[in-house]
Amino acid sequence: MNFDLQLAGKRVVVTGGTRGVGAAVVERLSGLGARIAATARSLPKAPVDDVHYVAADLATAEGVRAAVEAARRHLGGIDILINVVGGSSAPAGGFARLDDAEWAKALDLNLMSAVRMDRALLPSMIAQGSGVILHVTSIQRVLPLHDATIAYASAKAALSTYSKALSKEVASKGVRVVRVSPGWVETEASVEFLAGIAANAGTDHEGARQLVMQALGGIPLGRPAKPGEVADLIAFLVSPRAGSITGAEYTIDGGTVPTT
Repeated sequence: MNFDLQLAGKRVVVTGGTRGVGAAVVERLSGLGARIAATARSLPKAPVDDVHYVAADLATAEGVRAAVEAARRHLGGIDILINVVGGSSAPAGGFARLDDAEWAKALDLNLMSAVRMDRALLPSMIAQGSGVILHVTSIQRVLPLHDATIAYASAKAALSTYSKALSKEVASKGVRVVRVSPGWVETEASVEFLAGIAANAGTDHEGARQLVMQALGGIPLGRPAKPGEVADLIAFLVSPRAGSITGAEYTIDGGTVPTT
């Protein structure tokens, strides 16, 4: 039996849609027939056919406005919003290295980008009586790494709490709000990160991989997740097949978090 996710023709906005998990989501949903507007700070080197890309910095209110306006013009309306954008560029060295500017950067990118996108697009979903919002959080909300990502982990924890609260408010209005919490995903950025670790530790790619897994307390599956695996989970959760799922958070981390 063909397990059709019923996403053909759905109007979808994907933030952070040019690299890593976001790019995998765009590719997967496009292959399933969705109409997609994808946003990121820069346009992709290898764009997916029929996907409308918008260059905008979603860490700013101005960037969100530009992205929303472009998506509305292209799609005419929104059925699904997938907030993938996020990350950390904070320096290593623990809490003392993070000044107010670093905290503001982490919160603007990992929390406020989603809040602003939701605030702009949710009213039209409520008006049409249907819609899905998905927030990509992180296992760092429950398993934070202290050296460089305290602000990132805190912002993702805030995003998860905000998402749960939002789901309670809008479920009765026909809008589902769900969360996906990835562990370590081997994206392009992750590979670059491993190269730096390998150079500093005097090891190779696989050695750096093992060092990161040790820092996480181990990954029982023995490897990080692949972007396409996260995209598959997201595709199901935003589809009509998951029509009774809202307010929930789904972890995809190879068993990294030792408790549920």
